Amino acid sequence: MTTPSEVDRAEPPARPPSGPEGRRPTVSRRRRRLRPYILAVPAVLLCVGILYPFFVGVSYTVFNFSAANPNPAFVGLRNFAEITTSAPFWNSVRVTGSFALTATAVETVLGVGVALLLYRGGILGRILERALIVPLMVAPILAAIMWKLLLLPEVGWVRPILEGLGVTGYTGTDSPLWAFLWSVVVDAWIYTPFVAIIALAGLRSLPASPFEAAAVDGAGWWFTFRRLTLPMLWPYVFVAVIFRLMDSLKMFDIIFGLTTGGPGDSTTTLQINAYLESISYARYSRGITYMVVLWAAVYLISMILVGYLRRLQNRTAGEAA
Repeated sequence: MTTPSEVDRAEPPARPPSGPEGRRPTVSRRRRRLRPYILAVPAVLLCVGILYPFFVGVSYTVFNFSAANPNPAFVGLRNFAEITTSAPFWNSVRVTGSFALTATAVETVLGVGVALLLYRGGILGRILERALIVPLMVAPILAAIMWKLLLLPEVGWVRPILEGLGVTGYTGTDSPLWAFLWSVVVDAWIYTPFVAIIALAGLRSLPASPFEAAAVDGAGWWFTFRRLTLPMLWPYVFVAVIFRLMDSLKMFDIIFGLTTGGPGDSTTTLQINAYLESISYARYSRGITYMVVLWAAVYLISMILVGYLRRLQNRTAGEAA
């Protein structure tokens, strides 16, 4: 009979041999050498699939491709000079910037407010949290068509509601002001839940000790929100701001489905101008030029915002340390 010390000193049982002939399976040196390249093939194909159409589109901007010109010629930067000296271009720049800034500001304020309400918890809060993602599940063009039917002055539901609130003279999207406002409303209806979800995740990740110390010191709700909650929550909110601002600058489907860029050119963004030039007027090079200008603007703004976010995160990490 063996003692416990002898059992402890006993060697572990040998592992059974692997492989059909008792040898461990090995990977050849050639396969090990090729494995990194094989794993990189999907990424390379994805980059080629993205970059090839992009550079082809950029090359079209230096030609005069159009349906009326079967033999395009090299024109250099003439397309850029023509659109940047035209009134429709600067009007679309103004509309695009106004829409992006207004929609992003509205969605940020509403999203943070909704997140603060849901953060309190409760049965109702949990139900609303599940229902919050419903607008995000609707395709933007379908949401625009749905809202367009609701906004019709003759048969829509919005006019009776506004008249009950004392608002008269409602014309749907037939006036420039109402068309712009309703475009912002529809965009906020779809994407405010996106900001709220990110802000709610940020609220749930904040440390509890600063708030407990503030409560012990008798700090009020507004002081706590302004001095503690908002500064610590701002990096999370700013991520949502970056995404929403970039997406709003590229907005096409909601505005086109709701107003088609009208009335007149009051809601004609850079995207819609590019569509009109390329599809409606069949001036392909001019339409692509609009898109290249928009891409350059979005890229520059995103780099600035991402750089600010990086500095904000570094400062927050330094204060936490």
